[in-house]
Amino acid sequence: MELLKKTALEQHNALINKEISALELTKASIERIEKLDKTLGAFNSNTFDFAIDTAKKVDEKIAKGETIPILAGIPTALKDNMNMKDTYTTCSSKILENYVSPYDATITKKLKDNLVPILGKANLDEFAMGSSNENSAFKIVRNPYNLNKVPGGSSGGSAASVSASEVTLSLGSDTGGSIRLPASFCGIYGFKPTYGRVSRYGLIAFASSLDQIGPFGRSVEDITYLYETIAGYDRHDSTSLKMEVGNISSNLKKDIKGLRVGVIKELLGEGTNDDVKNSVLNAIKTFEKLGATIKEISLPLLKHSIGVYYIVATAEASSNLARFDGVRYGLRAQNCENILQMYEKSRAQGFGPEVKRRIMLGTYALSSGYYDAYYKKAQQLRRLIANDFNKAFLDVDIMVSPTCPTTAFDLNSKANNPLEMYLTDIATISSNLVGCPALSMPIGNDKDNMPIGLQVIAKNLDEMTLLQSAYALEQELNVYNQRPAI
Repeated sequence: MELLKKTALEQHNALINKEISALELTKASIERIEKLDKTLGAFNSNTFDFAIDTAKKVDEKIAKGETIPILAGIPTALKDNMNMKDTYTTCSSKILENYVSPYDATITKKLKDNLVPILGKANLDEFAMGSSNENSAFKIVRNPYNLNKVPGGSSGGSAASVSASEVTLSLGSDTGGSIRLPASFCGIYGFKPTYGRVSRYGLIAFASSLDQIGPFGRSVEDITYLYETIAGYDRHDSTSLKMEVGNISSNLKKDIKGLRVGVIKELLGEGTNDDVKNSVLNAIKTFEKLGATIKEISLPLLKHSIGVYYIVATAEASSNLARFDGVRYGLRAQNCENILQMYEKSRAQGFGPEVKRRIMLGTYALSSGYYDAYYKKAQQLRRLIANDFNKAFLDVDIMVSPTCPTTAFDLNSKANNPLEMYLTDIATISSNLVGCPALSMPIGNDKDNMPIGLQVIAKNLDEMTLLQSAYALEQELNVYNQRPAI
């Protein structure tokens, strides 16, 4: 059990030193999922047979004295909007409840090539639309630190499974904070790379100009290894960047003396919980102690980011989700008199309330007579927000803020107030609009022992500086051992 709580690197060392076999580690992970997940709700489906077969291959390589990839044999989960051949890919939606994927996503193929045991598909807000993981059509996910609180969304199952030591690593997708918010609420590390660094081929799209796949883990090293494993150019994804990722893991332990840290003043003011604010200020002092220079910066248009996001994201969702019509795959309504009625009934029965809300918002924003007033204006303002970021990055190397103004909130406390729920993402949305890399890392706990996350943002393509600065801070704060009781 204790080994399940270790980092991926610690587990890798235990494997190559033959302290434990990959099969034993995988079986221990399976036993923990079977024990906990009826309560936690982190998984929609399992792929235990595949994981066991992969673990056996890893053990064979070790027995022969062969070198294994750094993440070979490390228990991992996929968010249930990522395709894995011959497994259910449901997006936590009734419309895809029985959909079996005919192919692997690029990230899935890369994990398989590196002999990573994939144990199952993690629960999420339906079609990745939500901040609390209460929008799943199948079951809610609970926070491992307090089962009466949300894990964050939309990648709540991916985050909770790592936090509760069901798996060591997982992958999520981040459209407006869907990796970073759950990482913050569940006390782990979550990383959204630069847009285009990781292939989206095989990821079921929510908003194509915002979606990005990224890793969850228990340390900066963990998320760096997983990022390096899945990143890189892919000809199947037209937005994939033809640029080298570089060897970040070998350069993590760099002295950050002289690093210029910008503190986003708009995200540390009114509305930020006192415990969150104090922890963030303590992290900033720690950066200063490490030799960084601190500067308060302003992003004046940040306050418009939620409005811009909920026009751009819903418009793209309206377009992307048009394919779920009951004709080609997924749910098809029965006893319909004509094809139009079949479309209407299939979508009415298949989509949940939040997905319907966003489709209607997006369709309205794109409709004749409103396109210029809403969608076009939102895209223009998106450009201006990016200009704010570019200007700020002339003076600083990274920017920091709380990942969320609060810690995890109670289940059902915001479910009936969409606007209040949307405001949860105030700190995270802008880096999706701009495309730059950002991560959330644990920096302490509040008075109720709920985790607090620090968001660190770097300029486009500068994952190296982002992860180096997070690693340096991690070594000083050492909050990893504050694990959930579950």
